Amino acid sequence: MLEDIIGKAYLESAEDRRHGDRSEEVEAIREYIMSARKTVVPNWNAEKVEAINDVLRSFNLREAEHLQFNTNWADLTRMPAVTKALMALDISGADLVIARGRLGVPGSGSLLVIMDSRGRLLSAAMSPPHVIHGMDVRDAVKSEITHALERIGFER
Repeated sequence: MLEDIIGKAYLESAEDRRHGDRSEEVEAIREYIMSARKTVVPNWNAEKVEAINDVLRSFNLREAEHLQFNTNWADLTRMPAVTKALMALDISGADLVIARGRLGVPGSGSLLVIMDSRGRLLSAAMSPPHVIHGMDVRDAVKSEITHALERIGFER
């Protein structure tokens, strides 16, 4: 279903007929997330995975597996959070990846992305730098994953 929706939207854009997102497109994203058999969170920190799983459970979604490996080198790239997600796809065979990392340059804050098995972003949420928001890591991660799910219509 998601593939058909994406194909239709691409064609509309190519033909200059696209006029914004439709409810069936957002529903297709939710369906994809709900039907994912294997979800992974790539990082070295189990606390972030626990925070994400707390929120996933609160939305009645399947828990994510901890894909534990050192992701520090992703901070050397232009988009660390997206790089972590793509790296996880390459090594895990997951249907869904939830990755959190720096948004961009040091000081830019955090980005949490939800990515499908083809590397397409389904949703995301950002936080300002820690020195501005002052939350501990667990609370910041919970806020980001909650926002990323709510912005595509998930409700508790």
